[in-house]
Amino acid sequence: MRLYLIDASLYVFRAWHSLPPDQFTDVEGWPVNAVHGFARFLLEMLEQVQASHLAVAFDQSLESSFRNELYPAYKANREPAPEELKRQFSLCQDFTRALGLSVMVDDRYEADDLIGSLMTRQREHGFKATIVSADKDLSQLLGHGDVQWDYARQQRWDASGVKERYGVHPHQIADFLGLAGDATDNIPGVPGIGSKTASALLEHFGSLDALLKRVDELPFLRLRGAAAHAKRLREHADMARLSRQLATIACDAPLPAHIADARRGTCDIHAMQSLMDQLRLGPMTRRRIQAQMV
Repeated sequence: MRLYLIDASLYVFRAWHSLPPDQFTDVEGWPVNAVHGFARFLLEMLEQVQASHLAVAFDQSLESSFRNELYPAYKANREPAPEELKRQFSLCQDFTRALGLSVMVDDRYEADDLIGSLMTRQREHGFKATIVSADKDLSQLLGHGDVQWDYARQQRWDASGVKERYGVHPHQIADFLGLAGDATDNIPGVPGIGSKTASALLEHFGSLDALLKRVDELPFLRLRGAAAHAKRLREHADMARLSRQLATIACDAPLPAHIADARRGTCDIHAMQSLMDQLRLGPMTRRRIQAQMV
């Protein structure tokens, strides 16, 4: 059986930035461009895959993740979401629930963690997962039979394709980010070690732990700046480990009982009708919603 796991925030943000807010307003005059764009994406995807088991994960907050307790500067480089966008995130969740789909959201765990936790649990019940996201972090979850799908580019890859795509294997992605860092999430990594060097080091040593344990071997490798890299790793070993911890997807996040196996439910006709009117959805989107009610 196949379980589809959607990283919703990516598609909400994409719609927020690509659709003009003044052209998409609800009955009260609030901008709902992100909701319109997300609804189009979700409906189009459902038309393509006809999924029986599907969960949609949202990020609740940029400031309250457990990672902020470990490293207060985590994602501190991002601007707080404006109130208009927060309101639209809530409406996107309402729309998803009204379609009969499972919504996952938590104050302390991010969407990636919720995806990883449900994926890990359902793997024990014979499910293979398709992760709908372009986020490279999620590739660390890929195992045999799993697929990641960058929906916007219509690109798919499995665990065997991660090395060609990112230069490391799925189980090395967190180690890779521990070394190279991730500017998007404000994960520092080791100063002076970029992605190419991180890939080369993991190619040779296999893991961050092995690299740090055998760091005295590093200056003798045929790698440009090897001695300087060894010095940096000795000085910043703790930061490398912390960065890896920040980049590691938690697969033990608490999941609400109603998620169960994420089997798709029936559309809530009354809730959906109310949303369609409130959001002033157009006739084409309404027809697509009606088709999902059958």
